[in-house]
Amino acid sequence: MRGRDGQGTIEVMPHVVAAPDKFRGTATARLVAAAVAHAARAAGWSCDQAPIADGGEGLLDVVAGRMRRSDVRDPLGRIVSAQWKIDGTTAVVEMAQASGLTLVGGPAGNDPVAADTAGTGQLIAAAVKEGAKRVVVGVGGSATTDGGLAALRALEPHSRLHGVHLVVACDVQTRFLDAAATFSPQKGATPTQVELLARRLDRLALLYQEQYGVDVRPLPGGGAAGGLAGGLAAIGAELVAGFEVVADAVDLAERMEGADLVVTGEGLLDEQSFHGKAVGGVLELARELEVPVMVVAGDIDWEGVGDVPAPCVSLVERFGRQRAMEDTLACVGEVVSEFLARA
Repeated sequence: MRGRDGQGTIEVMPHVVAAPDKFRGTATARLVAAAVAHAARAAGWSCDQAPIADGGEGLLDVVAGRMRRSDVRDPLGRIVSAQWKIDGTTAVVEMAQASGLTLVGGPAGNDPVAADTAGTGQLIAAAVKEGAKRVVVGVGGSATTDGGLAALRALEPHSRLHGVHLVVACDVQTRFLDAAATFSPQKGATPTQVELLARRLDRLALLYQEQYGVDVRPLPGGGAAGGLAGGLAAIGAELVAGFEVVADAVDLAERMEGADLVVTGEGLLDEQSFHGKAVGGVLELARELEVPVMVVAGDIDWEGVGDVPAPCVSLVERFGRQRAMEDTLACVGEVVSEFLARA
């Protein structure tokens, strides 16, 4: 690229913003951003690494703050050491650290009826005890469909939350009563258990309205993390799109403005990627700022995504599944290098 400094023509290095989400199971968002940056610099581009998340797993990896650890209950009642962060008076809690499906060994190791969110409530309480006045709770990757009841019990007395702004970073728009049918099969629930969990959520919605005067049923995102979002909303939490929380925290719009390219991506690009997820958020923001985008994904469900308004590359299609899974970062670097060479 060329510009003028008032005295003549000067070379201006083209600039890319690396704003990927995690590639679940293979690479964190921060590592993917670093791979993009390495390829960009080798091609003569400057790069701003801005790894992002949508409020689910990986949130702690992309936000600022001092890391803390607290011993809390996992979804099945065992003690685990869970990480969270605090920056000034703002704390960030990732519920997957306390109530995540991976903690119980995935769907096969889960008890989808017994699994609860007590540990997430304990993490919020720990953050408040340390002086947090704003607590961001990232939901996603949960083992639970308890409507947040155990978390609310762990937070009693709720008077401790006076003056605390609870923000739930949702990565879906699912409503409270739909959480069982939508998510519990992924957590190991049988059809019979799905029906049981749905009835339980229905009773909880009535209980929350009676106790707290809040009808959680119509809230977009209230069903996130098996209804944890709705449960926290019952005691005053604000439900927001997780991508928006992260984008604000990392000043993403300001960093993207004027860039020559944004590279984003995630492990699986599918229909959900454009409904509250990070990649869809980046694409929308780039459209508003009129910045070109390249999407790199581990794999792509082309039937689900339809027409994407940006070039998309599937690592599985380009390199085969084995290499895409085992050498993800090198694959990312290669496809970015190829794209920049043609830009």
